[in-house]
Amino acid sequence: MSSKSIPSLKLFGRYSFGDVEVRDISLKQYISLKPVLVPWSGGRHEHKKFGKAEVNIVERLVNKLMRPGKMGGKKAKAINIVKAAFRIIELETGKNPIQLLVYAIENAGPCEDVTTIAYGGAAYTVSVDVSPLRRIDVALKNIVDGAKNRARNNRMSIEEALAQEIILAAKNDLGSYAINKRIEIERIALASR
Repeated sequence: MSSKSIPSLKLFGRYSFGDVEVRDISLKQYISLKPVLVPWSGGRHEHKKFGKAEVNIVERLVNKLMRPGKMGGKKAKAINIVKAAFRIIELETGKNPIQLLVYAIENAGPCEDVTTIAYGGAAYTVSVDVSPLRRIDVALKNIVDGAKNRARNNRMSIEEALAQEIILAAKNDLGSYAINKRIEIERIALASR
């Protein structure tokens, strides 16, 4: 037997997880960059508290694409959308799409939010810090919502819209729906301090 080194797993056989870095220290523990070939874990994290922190970040994006409605439950279709979007990102930027997705999440996740507190029969809105896990969830939701809105309003495929949304959010560009949403949430939170 020859002792050949086992090749590292690459997402869709193309994108390496090895050189991807998370700049935001608070999100480092919650963005899983565990190498996978296809982002499909089969829900093994479902019954563990904070189990979704161990799910690959690309799979979490795929899961957010499967919102109720037209895409509800169609995971294979959602994976193909993400695969095509990553290919578009790679062609447009020449960078690793996983890295750009991580940058987009870091930029699009709001640090502050508002909650309502009832005190003595009156309801007040109070500014609160957002947990890292929720920051990632909100960022992914806003990226996907921005892509769906962009695809619905224009004659653009969902793959192109998702790629464009990730690229703009990674650049912290105001043309991104997710970045605008983060700014709006943080502005409302600042007003209710």
